[in-house]
Amino acid sequence: MTQNSHGQARGIERLYLDFDSFFASAEQHFNPDLRDRPVGVVPLDSLHTGCIAVSRQAKALGVKSGATILKAREIVPEMIFVVARHDVYVRLHKRILNVIDTVVPVAHVRSIDEVVCNLLPSESDDATSLARRLKAALATAFSDVLTCSIGMAPTELLAKIAAERDKPDGVRLIRAEDLPQALTDIDLDDLPGISKGMRARLEAAGVHDFAGLWALAPKQARAIWGSVEGERFWNGLHGYHTERAPTKKSMFGHSRMLPQDWRNPEKVKICARLLTESAGRRVRRADVRATKLTLSFRGGGSRNSSSQRSDDKHWSWEGSFAPARDDHTFMSALGDGLTEAKRRLPFQPHSVSVMIHGLIGEADIMTDLFAASHGVSGGAQDTADRAKWEKVSDLMDSLRAKLGPLALSMGLPAEVPGGYVGAKIAFGRIPDAEDFSGPPVADGDTHFVTF
Repeated sequence: MTQNSHGQARGIERLYLDFDSFFASAEQHFNPDLRDRPVGVVPLDSLHTGCIAVSRQAKALGVKSGATILKAREIVPEMIFVVARHDVYVRLHKRILNVIDTVVPVAHVRSIDEVVCNLLPSESDDATSLARRLKAALATAFSDVLTCSIGMAPTELLAKIAAERDKPDGVRLIRAEDLPQALTDIDLDDLPGISKGMRARLEAAGVHDFAGLWALAPKQARAIWGSVEGERFWNGLHGYHTERAPTKKSMFGHSRMLPQDWRNPEKVKICARLLTESAGRRVRRADVRATKLTLSFRGGGSRNSSSQRSDDKHWSWEGSFAPARDDHTFMSALGDGLTEAKRRLPFQPHSVSVMIHGLIGEADIMTDLFAASHGVSGGAQDTADRAKWEKVSDLMDSLRAKLGPLALSMGLPAEVPGGYVGAKIAFGRIPDAEDFSGPPVADGDTHFVTF
């Protein structure tokens, strides 16, 4: 155990557990016939879609996540494709957390397949043994196809890097005394938090490799990042732990890729409505109000060498309103956005996105704020109307809770192919049970692509 410049111990304090090809491994776990076979998980039952996950066996044969079904079959003709089942993966995730907790407490859930554990000195003294016990507990509770990579280090950032350096099914430690030699061969693009934009900033500052990144001073990192996050990254990379600042929810949004037969104006409206309904329910569950709605569309561009089509055409519209939590306000704003899109959208959309934002906590709202929002007419009648529509939305939510999520809708009932509108697992977001609109899918009810 070494000391940092402030005299703080830098032992193995964090364990990062990252599941390998989680969606595909989950499908192999629930369907033994899929084990040891190349599997791709896709968002809907269609040839014109791409893989959101591929199994370890498919990766070994050269298929990458994001490849279209047609491209994947060119590489691996016998590849099997299944349709994603997000509620099944969320239930499995919760069971996994319970098993991990029997070995070491989970400190943070970073995503559906990534968790962080804080280690006591007694646990870090034999960290490799702890990792083996975790893997054994998961294999016993589930199956040996649900593999994970485990990294351990003084900080969460280094532990995540360690896990990613030894995939799949690996265990790696990075000790403070191993730095920087343990990472000198790593590419900047392989470091968590280094996006294409950040890579460009680093190169503009003369940082082209890990050695240059390591040599930065904390204040230099802060200047390049343009915020305190640069200094936090520097600390994490050098093995000095700093707590993450609590994040405050800034928006509720959903997006959806549109199947080819859903790219006409009427079906785009239906999809946007369903996304707005889902986001609105999340606003109410969070006990906040929103003041803005953004409607966005993306359209397809040219295909790359992997036959993936880039969605480089983009159009968006933003509307504002008095602080609201009711579906009537959100749908009115959406209607304005759709009207504007009908007039100005210059391409056929391949995806639609709805974001409800400008959030204000109930405790932060003053009575007169309801009549003082920029660009929105105010007055006692407006306030009374909003209160009425809030009661309607609350009543609909309570009836859904009692009678089922499909009991009521703001328009004709509809289901976008692939389902899970507003309830798809996204990076850093695990849907709540209330987000799923349909009946639960059984664990063993694998949905194979029929094309």
